[in-house]
Amino acid sequence: MRKFLSRHFQGLYWQQMFITTGMVLLTLALLGAAFFSLSYNYARGERNQELQEKAHVVAVYSRDFLDETQPLSSKDVLRLTGFAASVSDVNFLICATDGTVLLSTDDALDGQTAQLPESVMNTLFREGDFAKKTDLGLYERNRFVVGVPVLGRDGATALGAVFAVASTTSMDTMWQAFLGLFLMTAMVVLMIAFAVCSVTTMRQIKPIREMAQATRLYAEGDFDVRMKDYGRSDEIGELAASFNRMAETLQQTERKRRDFIANISHELKTPMTTISGYVDGILDGTIPEDKREHYLHIVSDETKRLSRLVRSMLDISQLQKEGGIPEEKKMHFDLEECAGQVLITFEKKINDKHLNVNVDMPEHPVYTMANPDYITQVIYNLIDNAVKFCPDGGNLGLRIKEGGSKAYVSVSNDGETIPPDELPLVFDRFHKLDKSRSQNRDGWGLGLYIVKTIVCSHGEDISVSSKDGKTEFTFTMPLVN
Repeated sequence: MRKFLSRHFQGLYWQQMFITTGMVLLTLALLGAAFFSLSYNYARGERNQELQEKAHVVAVYSRDFLDETQPLSSKDVLRLTGFAASVSDVNFLICATDGTVLLSTDDALDGQTAQLPESVMNTLFREGDFAKKTDLGLYERNRFVVGVPVLGRDGATALGAVFAVASTTSMDTMWQAFLGLFLMTAMVVLMIAFAVCSVTTMRQIKPIREMAQATRLYAEGDFDVRMKDYGRSDEIGELAASFNRMAETLQQTERKRRDFIANISHELKTPMTTISGYVDGILDGTIPEDKREHYLHIVSDETKRLSRLVRSMLDISQLQKEGGIPEEKKMHFDLEECAGQVLITFEKKINDKHLNVNVDMPEHPVYTMANPDYITQVIYNLIDNAVKFCPDGGNLGLRIKEGGSKAYVSVSNDGETIPPDELPLVFDRFHKLDKSRSQNRDGWGLGLYIVKTIVCSHGEDISVSSKDGKTEFTFTMPLVN
């Protein structure tokens, strides 16, 4: 049973319901306590004032009764006090200064010799009045009692005292009625609050439950699930939108991961198949001894190719792990000199294809703050890509210009125009512009991806344009003095 309750009543819905119910009950309790306290004090004050006024009236007429010089008959006093008692629920006690009850309208005291406590009389004569809920030592239950002194005609001599005594029954009945009304009202308010809270809480909890379900589906590999926005512009709507953006990102990441695994598997499969086939042929004697050296060279080339692929992947992984080039790995160097040195390394390839090289660089040094090794790799990959796709006798361009606080490095080549729909993809991992070159041993579709990664890790950008048979890559670097 405990597990059942724990499982079913620990959700956000029940937590919210319990909190709301508790707050409503606490509010009602505080309001009820305040209402009863104020009402009771007000009613009691009104009751005491009423009793005091009546006691003063009786005290005036009791003065002659208590004054030995001008005595009033007890019959007259009883007639007065009896009339006052008959029109209300108030009884009157006329007492001597020592507390002895001389006259009383209370039938319960007939034939009794009543004596009020000395403390009551002392309080009355000391403070000038007496108002308290007490039994006066005469009754079984407490009653409202108000006492006033009876003074002589000189206004100073105490002749006795008059006490007005009222039962608390009417007050208790009133409070019972008030309590019943309050409890009924509190129950109605609680039910309304419970219903409103239930509706609003369900409206808030429903999207969260759907998100929890969607998260479970994501964990199972289903990235097609999307959240409804429910037409809301509050935090829930923002959460749903953020959730959908996250789902879209996860879906794209998963798609890239699968593509990466497929691409890397394909790229590794060809050289490893070649290496395995030639090695097996040498070992089992299928390949003649006079041709073994030739095929061993092929195996060596394929091994180096695999090594370069692994090294490229490690470079990418390191850059992505660092999230940027640390400042301690940056140096102050001449970008123009760096580009010139890289271009020289392609002299043989350029001559073999009879390319026309157009170099446009400032005559003065162009200093930047970056990692020289990485920037050298960027320029190398761009020139290598340009030489590879430039036709024999075509034009190869290398340009550096300054603009504002940036240096712009451009590498261009003649060749087939890249379709506009493929331009945004040229920097993607393992993307090859010419599908017929997928078996090209000179590349794996990683060169431009590495270039993009390095440039972005420096906080800069790279772009590509292709039209009218000319393709140009341009990246930026910060200028420093």
